[in-house]
Amino acid sequence: MRVTQSANPGSSGGSGSSGGPGSLDLNLLVALDVLLEEQSVQGAAHRLHLSEPAMSRTLGRIRKALGDPVLVRAGRKMVPTPRALAVRAEVSAVVERARALFAPGRDTDLRTVSRTFTILGHDAIAALYGAALFARAAREAPGIRIRFLSESHVDAPFLRQGTADLEVGVIDSTAPEVRVETLHEDRMVGIVRAGHPLLEGELTPKRFAESGSHLLVSRRGKLHGPVDAALAELGLERRVVGSVGTLPASMFVLRDTDLIGLTSSWGLPMASTFGLVTFEVPLELPPLPLGLAWHPRHEADPAHAWLRGVVRELMGDWSAAVA
Repeated sequence: MRVTQSANPGSSGGSGSSGGPGSLDLNLLVALDVLLEEQSVQGAAHRLHLSEPAMSRTLGRIRKALGDPVLVRAGRKMVPTPRALAVRAEVSAVVERARALFAPGRDTDLRTVSRTFTILGHDAIAALYGAALFARAAREAPGIRIRFLSESHVDAPFLRQGTADLEVGVIDSTAPEVRVETLHEDRMVGIVRAGHPLLEGELTPKRFAESGSHLLVSRRGKLHGPVDAALAELGLERRVVGSVGTLPASMFVLRDTDLIGLTSSWGLPMASTFGLVTFEVPLELPPLPLGLAWHPRHEADPAHAWLRGVVRELMGDWSAAVA
């Protein structure tokens, strides 16, 4: 749903032009949705094909209608107020429902859609699927922009809040309304530098635990995981010297040390690039269920359905390749 110059948020007519609480019309909701996404008057003006002065006037109308500043300057950037963050998901939901109402359903021409989607997931998601996903978007939906958001060190209802449109990876959301689709199961493998002493001879649980120090990848900074639980069942314990927040960071460290790390199949191409060697961990580790999650407000949205379908297809191709 594109706002045109003949009926745009910056025009003086329309039911929302009187301002004041309760007068927020659909055009202003569209503008508010884009402003909260871009957090920039300039960026929102570009997205809505308006001049910056017109976008600034629209922001003024929104502020008056909501009785809230909505966006405030913090240094060189603008940040949303608590009130804006509180209504962000509902604003996005209303705008998407309106899009679905006026769009011709499944016959929607994706080449005419102008949207930005945020994918939340492990940093390996962008590394593994990013190139193919951007290529598909360029061919099939050139007006769609995609941004990858790394997993946070804190748990928050990102899908409910509208911070992310799609979560990809090991889904641990407990929100009852979130749609979760499990696609396949992954597994963990060990990873070390080429020529590491651990690669010589038979690898037993005891040798795995005691033949070196270990490095973890944890977005929360944890120093204990499923491997430690499996070792404890055998009366063994490994020495964990630290953790890093991302998989690429761990590979830089592993490349230049004798530390022992872990990765899933997603990290295999990256490991090869770093010249690292993978090995089977001699433990019974729980599988990693990989899938997608999204908020139900996106369920009937053709553009979001396209995004889910492409990511589902890419993950399926990768699963078949490493099976």
